[in-house]
Amino acid sequence: MSETNKRQPTITDVAEAAGVAIGTVSRYLNGLSIRTANRLAIEQAISELGYRRNLVAVSMKRQSAQVVGMMVPALTEFHAGLLDQLGRRLRPRGLAVMCFCHDQEERTIAEGLEFFAGHRVEAVVMDGLAVAAPILERHVADGLSVVLYDNDIPGLSADRVFTNNRGSSERLVSYLAELGHSRVATIAGRDEDSAGRERLMGYQDALEVQRLPRREEYVRAGYWTEAGGYAAMRDLLALPEPPTAVFSANYNMTMGALRWLREQKLDVPGDLSLVSFDDVPAWTIHPAGITAAGQPLEQLADTIASTLLDRLEMGLPAGRRTLRIDANITLRGSAGNPRT
Repeated sequence: MSETNKRQPTITDVAEAAGVAIGTVSRYLNGLSIRTANRLAIEQAISELGYRRNLVAVSMKRQSAQVVGMMVPALTEFHAGLLDQLGRRLRPRGLAVMCFCHDQEERTIAEGLEFFAGHRVEAVVMDGLAVAAPILERHVADGLSVVLYDNDIPGLSADRVFTNNRGSSERLVSYLAELGHSRVATIAGRDEDSAGRERLMGYQDALEVQRLPRREEYVRAGYWTEAGGYAAMRDLLALPEPPTAVFSANYNMTMGALRWLREQKLDVPGDLSLVSFDDVPAWTIHPAGITAAGQPLEQLADTIASTLLDRLEMGLPAGRRTLRIDANITLRGSAGNPRT
């Protein structure tokens, strides 16, 4: 039999090669939970057999390109890590992930969405931005499936997969209070972003739970950037009564804050306790190690992939599900008891 006439593998072939029931393969293809050993066996069988029947059928009906678009503001450690994890999960299903960087510019976002629409992508995964709302609404009305992560766009007909920003921030700041800190400040993100607002609310929740005073001068915007974190830390420690501990709402701002502290020859945690939202490898090589709330990339990617496959393989309309995943708090040496 020639290669061109070779019979395409079926779900039965996959089940037989993996040594599992057909129903187990069906659950896997629909993004449902199965045992790890079965999942690995099925993925190996799909790879070896070249099974792609379900998604090919969907693509033929929709005249799509078996590509998922991912729009990111920039390929930072977080966004690049999520892109990598999502690609690994969709590849065995016959889907490729195409990335487009938009730099948070409205015009560039519009160009990216037009590009994806012109290439008939299956869906778009993106970090929500308020400026993108009118453009996205038009594409969603035309049938595009959208999954938002990291930041929300209120009112948009899309699925949402977020880290539990508010609850995870509250846990991290409460830890500082439990160490004995009563003067706790925060370097906050942007008010325009839901992640920035939620992490600030988590900080405020912790102050209320721990019965600590809310001081306006202890909230400094760092705008998610290293330069912003540098300036915010400088301003906080210039106060007449500076904080003894600081919660930084992302790793870029934490890097800037650490750079200022190093230039001033101030010790963490000897002179100041510091904790960060976002956990990155650099925190493990800091002399003290940085206590951080790490966004669970694998769980986020799993949930985004399952949500996408529900929409694509079962032909479901655009959804409005919101799923939140707790961050992983890793305690290191950057937070200690306040100096008397």
